[in-house]
Amino acid sequence: MNKSSVFWSVGIVVVVSLTIAGCSSKFAESMRKITYPPGFKYTEPAELRSDMARLSQQMLLLDKALIKGYEPTQDGAKDQRQQVLQALQNMGRTAAKLITGEAGGNHPFMQDHMQDFVAAIDQAKAAAALQEPNYYFAGKVSGGCTNCHKVNR
Repeated sequence: MNKSSVFWSVGIVVVVSLTIAGCSSKFAESMRKITYPPGFKYTEPAELRSDMARLSQQMLLLDKALIKGYEPTQDGAKDQRQQVLQALQNMGRTAAKLITGEAGGNHPFMQDHMQDFVAAIDQAKAAAALQEPNYYFAGKVSGGCTNCHKVNR
């Protein structure tokens, strides 16, 4: 073997080793301490996906409550209102968690638009809690998810 091939072989081994070390969570975590500003909280993708999965689950429950035909009795309407309000409340908690930086800290689009989404949830809760509930804004909450994810895909 000549010197040139040994040099390239050693270089490839070094590059592969650094790549593997760079992908390890311990190394990446220590690098984030250097490369990110002190107030920035890095959110692991799995954590962000789990919160989004919670929002999605509550969205499905909200859609089910809105679509499902209820008996036109007072108990049927009360049951529907309760399910809609419960789904909206759970969504609001999860979305507020994403805003406060507990998660979503490294997703700039979410930082810019999640406050609007929480405001839409609050508006939907207020309209659903009226004496004569109005579910129009609850339907818009579902559209808010669709619009955001359409833009970000």
